[in-house]
Amino acid sequence: MPKAKSKGSVKKRFRISKSGKVLCSKSARGHMHAPHSGKERRTLRKPLVITGVWAKLIRQMMGS
Repeated sequence: MPKAKSKGSVKKRFRISKSGKVLCSKSARGHMHAPHSGKERRTLRKPLVITGVWAKLIRQMMGS
């Protein structure tokens, strides 16, 4: 069976922490921030932790 190739788009968008959690940045961070409150902007800075089946699939696609 051939070696599985890792997906480049997934490697750009997600990262795996040292403890093995799958992290990505939250959406709505590009532009048009005026309507957001300060609290909302601060929470958008923090990484989003992905769990469950999605985390397993992303790890597979990253080749780890």
